[in-house]
Amino acid sequence: MTTAEQTATSTITWFEIPAADFARAVRFYEAIFASPLLHLGDWPNLAIFPYERPGISGAIAVGEGHRPCADGTVIYLNCDGRIDQVLARVEKAGGSIVEPKNHIPNVGWVAQIYDSEGNRVGLHAAA
Repeated sequence: MTTAEQTATSTITWFEIPAADFARAVRFYEAIFASPLLHLGDWPNLAIFPYERPGISGAIAVGEGHRPCADGTVIYLNCDGRIDQVLARVEKAGGSIVEPKNHIPNVGWVAQIYDSEGNRVGLHAAA
């Protein structure tokens, strides 16, 4: 086992949500989370979800190889303490609710949405 394998704290380290229309996708996620995404000048095709190190994050991505999909792997975004508020903003922002909020014992509250690009994305709140 390498040192990197021994110090890993999570299976997930980074994710990218593909966008057909980058500006629309950024507006969607900024609207539902009521928080701006980070835009880096050297990386104009990425808008990064806010996080604090050593936390896990990801980005909205556009470019070759980034195609929205409703049937692929579903990632769950953190909505601790605000899953109801996030769900309330989804349709107004251009998405739709696929699976309403449900409780999974020992996991928390989950829901699934289609974003503005047609990606199926999960929302999760531990409590």
